[in-house]
Order: sequence, then C-alpha cells, then structure tokens
Amino acid sequence: MTKPEGVSARYIRAYLAFLATQNYSDSYINGHARAIKTLVRFWHKEKYISEVPIFDTPTSAQKRLPVLTATQVKKAIDECTTLRDKAVILLLVDIGLRRAEACALNWGDVDFSSGIIRVARGKGGKARSVVAGVRTRRALLAYRREIQHGEDLPLFQTTQGNRLSPNGLRSLLLRIGKKIGLHISPHALRRTFATLSLRAGMNILQLQAMMGHSSLEMTRKYIQMIDEDII
Repeated sequence: MTKPEGVSARYIRAYLAFLATQNYSDSYINGHARAIKTLVRFWHKEKYISEVPIFDTPTSAQKRLPVLTATQVKKAIDECTTLRDKAVILLLVDIGLRRAEACALNWGDVDFSSGIIRVARGKGGKARSVVAGVRTRRALLAYRREIQHGEDLPLFQTTQGNRLSPNGLRSLLLRIGKKIGLHISPHALRRTFATLSLRAGMNILQLQAMMGHSSLEMTRKYIQMIDEDII
C-alpha cells in the first residue's frame, strides 16, 4: 500500500494494536495516533482521500506525578545554601507559579505590605494577582538585602545580577533535590502548592484563579489524591 486512498481505519487500528504489543508507553502510542489523525485530515483537505478514517485515540494512563510533602519541602529549604534558593522554593510552593512566570517577576511586582504579587506575564499573556504568605515575604526581603533591587530589576538574579532563566531555575531545584534524594522541579512544586492548598481548605475556584487556569478541568489535573486523603 503506497497511496493515501489505501489507508483505512482498519489498517490504522491494526498498526496501533501492533505498537501496543511492542511494549511502547501509552504516551508514545497516543502520540502516533494523534500524528496519524493530523495526517489523514490533511490528506482529506487536499483531496487525496474522499473521507477521513475514523478511529479512537488510545488514552494515556493517568500517572501519579511527584508531589512533595510538607516535611520534604522543609527538608529542601534546610538544604538551601543561599537566600535566593530558599526564597525560590518558598515562593513556588506558596503561590504555585510556573517557572517562566517566576523568572519574569520584577521587584516592583511585589507588594510586601499586602503580600500581593502581580503576575504581569502569565501563560497566554494573561495577567493575574496572587498572594504570598508572611514567611515567603520575609525570605524575599532577606534576599533583597544582598542584591540590587530596583522596581524594574528582576526578582531572581544570577550571581552576575542578570535575570535567572527558566532553565537556570530548573537546574537549581534539581541540584537541591539531588542532595536530599528527591526529584524537585518547578512543576513538582506547582503540584505541591495545589495539593497542600486544597488540604488546607482552599476553595477549588480560588485555586483555579491562583494558578491561572482557564478551566476547572485543568486545575483538577494538579490535584493529587493520596491514600491518607481517601481514608
């Protein structure tokens, strides 16, 4: 079979079933299925085939993604050797920012009296406000005393005074995690924020607003149902 019109839903299903026998991951097979759907839709649009083959996209298994406990967060903070690293962890766990959002913050975005932090460059260009707790604000103030901190200067900086990049933020967290035998990433801390906030009684609508999600369904994906919660 060498022509697009020879591709039928039966052949596609057989191919996906073959992949399933080869011990590939669910996400790998799902990616192939989505690529095939894109291809056959293109063929149909360009008149290579008269109709689009209909087939189901294999679902990816829901995996429990890493979330830190409060004890593990404390252990990570205790391992920090700089005021910047401590402030980074506290901020990410306290308000659940994406790593690009945290790196884009300037000192002028933080109101230390109220705790309100303005995220001017959120995902999709949407701005929002979040609230940092007292301990996080104290950590930021302690860090601020040792660097240049004008209104338009970056909140988190390298040792040269440049803005800390998203990759730099990820690297510092991985470095701290390696010391204590944990996988710590910006996304893991974002999930940790969501889980700990719900356990503390935060309303899911408030959590949605804090995380900058456009729908509740996106927020629910961050909720980690662990055994003690179910019990």
